[in-house]
Amino acid sequence: MEWLENLLFNPDSIAHIVLLYSLVISLGVLLGRVRIFGVSLGVTFILFVGILMGHFGFTGNLQIINFVQDFGLILFVFCIGLQVGPSFFSSFRKGGVSMNLMAAGAILLNIAVMVVLWLCLFEKEDLPMMVGVLCGAVTNTPGLGAASEALGQVGYSGPQIANGYACAYPLGVVGIIAATILLKYLCKINLAGEKEALTREETSDRHEKPHRMYVEVRNQALEGTTLKGLREMANRDFVCSRILHDGTESLPNRDTVLHQGDHLLIVCASDEADAIITFIGRQVEADKKFEAGHSPLVSKRILVTEEDVNGKTLSQLSLSGKFGVNATRIYRTGVELLARPDQRLQVGDRIRVVGPADAVDRLAARLGNSHEHLDHPNILTIFVGIFIGILFGSLPIVIPGMPTPVKLGLAGGPLIISILISRFGYRMKLVTYTTVSANLMLREIGLALFLASVGIKAGGNFISTVVEGDGLLYVLCGFLITVIPILCIGPVARYRYKMNYFTLMGMIAGTYTDPPALAYANQTAGNDAPALGYTTVYPLSMFLRIITAQVLILILG
Repeated sequence: MEWLENLLFNPDSIAHIVLLYSLVISLGVLLGRVRIFGVSLGVTFILFVGILMGHFGFTGNLQIINFVQDFGLILFVFCIGLQVGPSFFSSFRKGGVSMNLMAAGAILLNIAVMVVLWLCLFEKEDLPMMVGVLCGAVTNTPGLGAASEALGQVGYSGPQIANGYACAYPLGVVGIIAATILLKYLCKINLAGEKEALTREETSDRHEKPHRMYVEVRNQALEGTTLKGLREMANRDFVCSRILHDGTESLPNRDTVLHQGDHLLIVCASDEADAIITFIGRQVEADKKFEAGHSPLVSKRILVTEEDVNGKTLSQLSLSGKFGVNATRIYRTGVELLARPDQRLQVGDRIRVVGPADAVDRLAARLGNSHEHLDHPNILTIFVGIFIGILFGSLPIVIPGMPTPVKLGLAGGPLIISILISRFGYRMKLVTYTTVSANLMLREIGLALFLASVGIKAGGNFISTVVEGDGLLYVLCGFLITVIPILCIGPVARYRYKMNYFTLMGMIAGTYTDPPALAYANQTAGNDAPALGYTTVYPLSMFLRIITAQVLILILG
């Protein structure tokens, strides 16, 4: 039975460590599926199982566990950056600025409440525990990883931060939902009225979402004008994908001459449609020549999979000149974009084109249009990005007044680089496209390894810290850190920025990067408003949660 004893209890055995991680992760995932009042802890339950195993003496070689923890953290935050990067910069556009300001204010309030409680109730050496409580209260595991890594920079190694996180996390999940419900009563919100207001807002709102319409040329000044001249005179962005002249349908280009009575199939931004119709003539119903089955032209979505197309603009590809087709719309990560000439293509985009069938097929061959090609993950980009991210995170940043230089570390460096690569990687000939399932798989593996490592290391002292120490006080502090910022920011967003309650629910869930809160908001609203609020603030919130957790340790530690 020596082999069994070695497998179960030898901390230096690779087989023992693999077995321990497999047991902790599998049990944690299973228990995380259990719902209490409709709320589950998800994969975070891996942390609690790891603490339990560590408490009963199941552990492994500390150097190996530290390596697995750091590698899991790097993989996790890098994949998060790849996910949020494409929408990170666009989230600051008009409409998202106020929500991101509210989210940033809530994050600063979380930190302020934590610092006040720490100074009033605890000793200086309790800072790691309170930072852990902060991360658990806002349900942000990447922040826990960043703070843990920052503690290593200042020469600290201990279980307190993980214990604090474990104390605050369960009530943090519940507290976010409870505070959101309390806001409804504080602001005297009527859910039926909010739904009606949201419907009216969606009806009257004119987004830049592409709008497709048929317009007849009636403006006498446009007789004999080319399509290029029309764009210059109208001073509007639009795409004319087909033209019907004297009953004959054709594919127009910039030099196509317009005549009275021509019917144009135009795609433009929704908020510019009325102005374009007024300038050209009048909107008309679709002619049968434009309908499918009656036209010599076809409309098709083409999937961009060729790597050499990545980062090129539509004007550089010269679709009309080289292929005899017109592009009207681009679909990217669930967002529909107008196919402007300066719009850059990325691998994974779907582009809507119109033209003769043979020309469309030639373009499809040029762009790739191969679903199988996207099934292969671009691991080159992932590991090149991690390499650059670690170098970037290791650079010392000198801040006046601080005794030691600050480093972004193993969490902040890869996160920032992954965001930049996902947005500008085409300039380095890097394909950043990763399927949602592949990204989620890598993220979950990294998170599971990180949580299991933290739990196993913290398990030996967890019970004594919580039961014999100030465990209940830490739980209460975590609840206050969760609830107070929501009750402060919520009314401001409601009364100052007139934010719809359903959007506000999503914004709060995104600020706390908390999927259970988003699930509750979606169930309550029954529409897409919470998801819109969540995705608008999630990129910046995740970034700030990770960076501020590190800065907090480096400044106060």
